[in-house]
Amino acid sequence: MRGLVLALALTALALCAAPPGAASGPEARAGAVGAGIRGAGAGARAAGTGADGTGSIAGASTFRGWAFDTCLAPTVDTMRRWTTSAYQAVGVYYAGRGRACERQPSLNRNWMRSVRGLGWKVLPVYVGSQSPCVVSKNKKHVPIGRHPWAQGTREGRDAVQRAKSLGMQRYSPLYLDMEAYTYRKKKCAATTLAFVRAWDREVRRHAYVPGFYSSADSGVRHMETARRAGVRDLPSVMWFARWHTRPNLNREPVLRRDAWSPERRIHQYAGNVKERHGGRTLMIDRNRVHAPVARIG
Repeated sequence: MRGLVLALALTALALCAAPPGAASGPEARAGAVGAGIRGAGAGARAAGTGADGTGSIAGASTFRGWAFDTCLAPTVDTMRRWTTSAYQAVGVYYAGRGRACERQPSLNRNWMRSVRGLGWKVLPVYVGSQSPCVVSKNKKHVPIGRHPWAQGTREGRDAVQRAKSLGMQRYSPLYLDMEAYTYRKKKCAATTLAFVRAWDREVRRHAYVPGFYSSADSGVRHMETARRAGVRDLPSVMWFARWHTRPNLNREPVLRRDAWSPERRIHQYAGNVKERHGGRTLMIDRNRVHAPVARIG
């Protein structure tokens, strides 16, 4: 572990300088080290920029409770029927070149306002380019390229623009879905980390809150190792997938208890399960949440 931390620290140090010119579940199926690195501006500070993942996020609306996510945004009628369930929040795959359910016939600004009116909270998920060493075969067609920082910046900008088009306001979280990858491959890890950091920085620059979803033993472990090494521009919220276990926000083995705390964690504890409420059946993942949710205008 010491060797891995040192390698990441050296990689992060190389990534600190501005470059020249400058996340499994139903959806998958269908900072710098050291001083001298400046923040991303006043807007980013307002959205929360703590490199160590601690402290409350100014301006964010937080939710504590149960959530489900599913590949295709359900119709408003289905969401109305599901108000009989214990869930009060829904994860929505709203944009990104790596989405499995690219066509989202129900998802528009009116849908966002309608589900808000029904009392739902929304967790917006952006499935962009994936790690070059992504495990899932159906994600290998959208790899991070040779210029990860520039690519992460472009996709961070796209994430914000697409969120705005759906009526999500500043201080909303945008969760970057990075499916499981072989993070112990140093070159791949460096490329992935550069992309994530650039994406985070761009999202913060527009005063939105960058979140991160991945497998606990893959992307989440990678981000935690980077955090311990003092890397800047990391996600503000951590959505970790560890299935076949009880929902628990504070006992994830790969995260130190004070990391991404308070109000900065989501645990996806079960996936690919069918549930039926109000006469409608969906294939979902189950989540325990204490984290920011979208501010819908």
